[in-house]
Amino acid sequence: MARTFNKILVPTDFSEPSHAALSCARELVQAFGGSLHVIHVLEDSELRGVVGEGYIGPSPTLPQREGLMEQAARDQLERLFDETDRKRLDTHLGVVTGDPVHEILWYAQQHDIDLVVMGTHGRTGIAHVLLGSVAEHVVRKSVCPVLTMHGVRQPVAARLA
Repeated sequence: MARTFNKILVPTDFSEPSHAALSCARELVQAFGGSLHVIHVLEDSELRGVVGEGYIGPSPTLPQREGLMEQAARDQLERLFDETDRKRLDTHLGVVTGDPVHEILWYAQQHDIDLVVMGTHGRTGIAHVLLGSVAEHVVRKSVCPVLTMHGVRQPVAARLA
């Protein structure tokens, strides 16, 4: 029995690889139907308070800053789609706060996502060791297939020409 991808999730950090993943996911939804879910994960404020071996407690203005950051992320998500695209692709947009790997996996599970399409920065060496890879962790822990994209994605017609 062939697997269908009715619900596709694209986690985005608004980078070039994320835009490539979104382009791919748009094509898949257009070709096969279904719905497109796009989320941005704001890292948890508690995680941003850790510096080196010390801890700097949350600032009194942190809730206000988080609210502004969340609104900015929502605005950026909204700009990725016009009204026609939102309807045609049955688009669901969201901003969540927490650990990116955990939040992506949780969202996929809660929304019965069939495929995750996400960008990867392709870091190697010490940058990979120090920063890790959200995409790598999602690939390892996801219960649904994960397609990773690196860099600029050309439309299918351009690749065939």
